[in-house]
Amino acid sequence: MLQIFNKPPREQWTQLSTRPQVDTQSMEALVAQVFQQVKKKGDKALTKYTELFDGVKIEQFAFELASKETLEAKLEDAFIDAIATAAENINAFHKAQKRAEVRIETTPGISCWQRQTPIERVGLYIPAGSAPLFSTILMLAIPAKLAGCKELVLCSPPDKNGSIAIEIQYAARICGIDKIYTLGGVQAIAALTYGTDQVPRVDKIFGPGNQYVTAAKQFALRAGVSIDLPAGPSELLVYLDDINYAAFVAADLLSQAEHGPDSQVVLLAPSSDIIEAVNALLEKQIQQLPRKGIALKALNNGCGVVLSDLQECLAFINDYAPEHLIIISDLEDVMVEGITNAGSVFLGPYTPESLGDYASGTNHTLPTSGHAKRYGGVDLSSFQKPITYQKANRKGLDKLGPSVVTLARAEALEGHAQAVLVRLKQIKL
Repeated sequence: MLQIFNKPPREQWTQLSTRPQVDTQSMEALVAQVFQQVKKKGDKALTKYTELFDGVKIEQFAFELASKETLEAKLEDAFIDAIATAAENINAFHKAQKRAEVRIETTPGISCWQRQTPIERVGLYIPAGSAPLFSTILMLAIPAKLAGCKELVLCSPPDKNGSIAIEIQYAARICGIDKIYTLGGVQAIAALTYGTDQVPRVDKIFGPGNQYVTAAKQFALRAGVSIDLPAGPSELLVYLDDINYAAFVAADLLSQAEHGPDSQVVLLAPSSDIIEAVNALLEKQIQQLPRKGIALKALNNGCGVVLSDLQECLAFINDYAPEHLIIISDLEDVMVEGITNAGSVFLGPYTPESLGDYASGTNHTLPTSGHAKRYGGVDLSSFQKPITYQKANRKGLDKLGPSVVTLARAEALEGHAQAVLVRLKQIKL
């Protein structure tokens, strides 16, 4: 279970915060090779790498979806009702994020305003390796539609039959998507970056994935396509100071550990007794998981950290900058004020991280590997870009123009000054 570190010195925190790593040199070489081949050979390269990595030969990547009614006939009513609830909450939370136009007269006669405009073509990557993550479609497609994006290009890895999980199909359909491209991993990101005869090129790529997908998104960024954020293997940090909720926390840690062997979980507590109690419950609860082998490997990458001083705990959390943070403490209000680095925060014993993963309404596409120090999670604005506008009348230019001339000449940019002066001369006539 979790290895316990009792009051580790600060110089050890970096080591404890290090996420599981792969051989980055060979990984980046592979990513570069795939991108090069997709750019050069297009769909032929996609067929090659899909057969190599996913074990299925596909030559036509567009997977047309059946009607909503046809798909519903193959699904349980409970699933249909549950995904409808999740979609409704996600829609409500992201719709509330719409920004009104900002308009102001900064100087009499000088008007400035800003409008949010949609990114036209977005690529949505939906992981489906060891589990079909249909919930990510809701998290990406719903805000993309609300933002007004004109084209949504959805890619998801095929199964061994070249098909797509029925749950992913249905989630796409209820989000207004009628086509899924059967592409996964690095080759999917490469296709979205360069475009092929079958797969459209996009302006921005969204979606989580393993370390290879994360590396591919970084490569796409260098190739001129924007990305949402670095979103790699899942991670969770829990702060617990009440041993009575040890069973809840054990379940929370396992919920993240089952994502994959490269997931990471960390338990922070003021005493080793709490961590030992959680460890004992982890041993029991893990036996109930179908994916217990995966969860066990992830737990071995995790740790339990004992820090008795609250300010030290806050410093450790902010240094770790977790993707998901659960706080179970009577001091949650104090802790919330002290948290500056986290992707998404879950407060109290009755707020499992699973709520945010599926149905509370917040987005589960979040920064990992410490990137919460400089990135926030996906929201409505991720699918938009602000454009600023300004307009000056004669009075406004006459009032502000001399200041602009002075500043331009101070930077030795006479052309900038003359662009104002030629107008001021006309105004004086």
